[in-house]
Amino acid sequence: MSLLTTDATDFAAALPALGRLLALDIGTRTIGLATASADWRFATARETLKRTKPSADMEALRAMAAKEDIRGLVIGLPLNMDGSDSERTQSVRAQARNLLKGIGLPILLWDERWSTAAVERALIAADVSRAKRAERVDALAAAHILDGALARLAALGDAA
Repeated sequence: MSLLTTDATDFAAALPALGRLLALDIGTRTIGLATASADWRFATARETLKRTKPSADMEALRAMAAKEDIRGLVIGLPLNMDGSDSERTQSVRAQARNLLKGIGLPILLWDERWSTAAVERALIAADVSRAKRAERVDALAAAHILDGALARLAALGDAA
């Protein structure tokens, strides 16, 4: 079932069953990637995809989704601090619509406010060098986004 939503309940209902999820932190130059375990208990930061052409980006994501047996996507939605959309938000929504057509998996758009800042603070606290932070921040932000979505999905399961 193809679905693009901001509602975790609708997203969970659209998934065929528990299965691996892929989170994306879509930036202008990179896409941070993270995956969830099939039981939705753990999020793992993966790589950062350097963006090239939209068709090449789509093919790389499609290949990863197939290789990892991904059942759904969680995409960070960069809202303004007041919750409103920005130009960046509109761009991510458009890219999510393209991914829905190109990959055909259910997509949950997840509020990503503070995700990069939270990851940066954690890396600084761990005394990670600026260069190493730059290499990992996007994938770790995707994992942070996925952690939030997994917590919401777990709460839905607990309520059932």
